[in-house]
Amino acid sequence: MRRLSTHFSWVRVMPPLFVLLWSTGFIVARYGMPLSPPFKFLELRFLFSIACLLPWIYIAKVAWPQDRTQWLHLSVAGLFIQAGYLGGVWVGVKSGIGSGLTALIVGLQPVLTAFWLSSQRHQISLRQWGGLWLGLGGVVLVLFNKLIVGIEVTMWGLIAEVIALLSITVGTLYQKSFLKACDVRTANTVQLMASALVTLPLALIESESIQWSSQFFYALTWSVFGLTIGASSLFYLLIQKGAASSVTSLMYLVPPTTAILAWLLFAEPITLITLLGVALTAVGVSLVVRVPRPE
Repeated sequence: MRRLSTHFSWVRVMPPLFVLLWSTGFIVARYGMPLSPPFKFLELRFLFSIACLLPWIYIAKVAWPQDRTQWLHLSVAGLFIQAGYLGGVWVGVKSGIGSGLTALIVGLQPVLTAFWLSSQRHQISLRQWGGLWLGLGGVVLVLFNKLIVGIEVTMWGLIAEVIALLSITVGTLYQKSFLKACDVRTANTVQLMASALVTLPLALIESESIQWSSQFFYALTWSVFGLTIGASSLFYLLIQKGAASSVTSLMYLVPPTTAILAWLLFAEPITLITLLGVALTAVGVSLVVRVPRPE
């Protein structure tokens, strides 16, 4: 009974923990991106994450996927979720697009996911549709002040952010559709190895050098442990345990959480509009993920 209770408690804490960890990605970008080109940073992030996971897998004697098809599916999903999504986001941020606008663009993912599932005749209730649009409205309110201030948007930066949006959406749907349940440590490692191979030539052609400093190492360390090993692993587990539309709706909570973290860490002001957006987003997500009570 204690084991079942512990498992239930862990499942309950996974979504809020995922949102918190995922939201710190924008904070890391503020610290790390001025000191490194995007693909050099991501290549180091992937390699150090692999270096941490391999000994863990060996000591725990975790089984690797047994068939080549599963390796292929894991690699494809990783290329979308790791290389495509992160590469697009960080190139966009490096080009000058603010984290607020980046979060808003990527925040369209739940709606894209729902549209796709609806077109494939997956059942999405009116309550869930209402929650998706309410959550999107909350995201817009959270970022309202940042959007009305002059934001310089380059064409290449905007294209990069759209690529990130499409990558995380396709990767989520692909992972839910084709991947069999396997240990998250080996799954994450396979995805990281595929992403590192693809990112390496892009990192090598970047002319900008890394500015080695304690600030850079802090950003890289958190990116490895907090984001890749922590948030990405939780994302994989949540996709395996829940419906794609419910899991991706958690992405709506990322911009409000990022706003709160920026307030705590950088003293960025939170307005009444921001608080209203947070409330709308929370209600929208609850409508999507709530399980109907049996009659």
